[in-house]
Amino acid sequence: MASWAGQPSIKGSTESVRMALLTLTAMGLQLTWGVEMTYCTPYLLKLGLSKSRTSLVWIAGPLSGLIMQPIVGVISDRCMSRYGRRRPFMIIGSFFVAACLLVLGWTKEIVEIFVSEGEFAQTCMISLAVFAIYAVDFSINAGEMVSVGHLAGYAVGTLDLVQLFGTTLGDSQFKKLCLFAAFGLILTVGITSWAVTERVLVSRDDDSEDGIVKIVSRIFNATKQLPPRIQAICWIQFWSWIGWFPFLFYSTTWVGETYFRYDASRDTAESNDSLGDIGRIGSMALVVSSFITFISAFVLPLIVKSPEENQFTKRPPAAIAELARKLSKYQPNLLSAWICGHLMFSGAMILAPFAHSFKFATALVAFCGLPWMLASWAPNTFMGMEVNRLSSPTNHRRGSLSRLEAIELLSPQTPYSSRTPQTPHTPSLLLLEPVGGEAPVASTGELSGLYFGILNIYTTMPQFIGTFISMIVFAILEPGKSPEFHGGAAENPPAKNGPNGIAVCLFIGALSNIGAAWATKKLGDLP
Repeated sequence: MASWAGQPSIKGSTESVRMALLTLTAMGLQLTWGVEMTYCTPYLLKLGLSKSRTSLVWIAGPLSGLIMQPIVGVISDRCMSRYGRRRPFMIIGSFFVAACLLVLGWTKEIVEIFVSEGEFAQTCMISLAVFAIYAVDFSINAGEMVSVGHLAGYAVGTLDLVQLFGTTLGDSQFKKLCLFAAFGLILTVGITSWAVTERVLVSRDDDSEDGIVKIVSRIFNATKQLPPRIQAICWIQFWSWIGWFPFLFYSTTWVGETYFRYDASRDTAESNDSLGDIGRIGSMALVVSSFITFISAFVLPLIVKSPEENQFTKRPPAAIAELARKLSKYQPNLLSAWICGHLMFSGAMILAPFAHSFKFATALVAFCGLPWMLASWAPNTFMGMEVNRLSSPTNHRRGSLSRLEAIELLSPQTPYSSRTPQTPHTPSLLLLEPVGGEAPVASTGELSGLYFGILNIYTTMPQFIGTFISMIVFAILEPGKSPEFHGGAAENPPAKNGPNGIAVCLFIGALSNIGAAWATKKLGDLP
């Protein structure tokens, strides 16, 4: 059997401080994702890449998730470093991501060291930028602060950083944001690595370890024989993410382009930093959207009826007990709220082709902050409930998931000793045993790893589909270079009545989310 040394623990005197230190890395990751999703599409367009080819670059995200996550997971499980199994990968990965961000921001300057100006130099710049984006995505996959990270990243993106800090550390908005994201990632990963103590793997039983091929084979076989309700959840995620993928990667560019089409003055159109202008305008839309998501994370759980609500007795303060009792019968359940979330997103994005002002486009993007909260919350909750039900020895508790179990199940990486540093890591929830001579059942931890891994596949595959849909749409509607970046928007303005490829992609995604709403309704009909 494997042997271990030490006890896992987290620094901090309160549970809130320990949780913040544990999840601080997520904030750094979101800073990086925020810069990438906000600025990289217009950056590639400015370098001269067409929109159809730019869409192919974003295969990096799902491809890196499919390849890197299982590989790094298996390798880190077997890591016997005295610094722990995860910390070395987090630290090395964060420095590599930071280096790639700097390469991305200073692509032109790096290429000019080796190649003089011309067509070949332009090709080299595009190639290096695409390589840096792929390197960032693959490296970052080696490694409730997520909302804070989004807000911080988008909020900084709305500021004119060149005017605020000068040109000493970069003469453009994009360069300064790359610096900001690189520093933020290293800082947050460093703090978490300092605060968290891992158990050290001293020796392992290699015969009991699953290799990557065996793990992939097991997941593939399980995917073909999913329980009906888990299969339904996966299909909901599939149809939903065909719509969310273009929104996440193109919404800021779309808002910025809408501004240049309908609202920009001639002076603005002739700006020397059109990339920074589009990024700042688009970031403002995502700041509002992220703020709505952040508020929804606190408000919606109070409004939406918890799926496991019948398993405990709520004890609100006496002053509001009567009001809570009266309002409880009007509470929607999570399934109904999820359906509404799909339809709200669809309704907003169906209007995307008709947005003829950046204020209207900003309002549509901001409105999607609420359905995004539901899209992030509901699938993990329902999957957690199903995993818990399947891992139960009696296997009959539909929806009987306590709040504590839900927290631990949905955060399996959180050491229990973060609550009590002196207590060994022995959570009973992950060590379910057969009762009364019944047939053995898998543990919750084992099933959660399997089924949440499959859910991740159903989240990743539609991103490939969304990429190819975008590529086809852009190739047909906008085959050339973007006029906002080439030839000057003032000299070669986009036709106000012409089609906007991104708006069409958002519209197609809206139709896919209507399918997700129908699939969610079907989930409610399953036993």
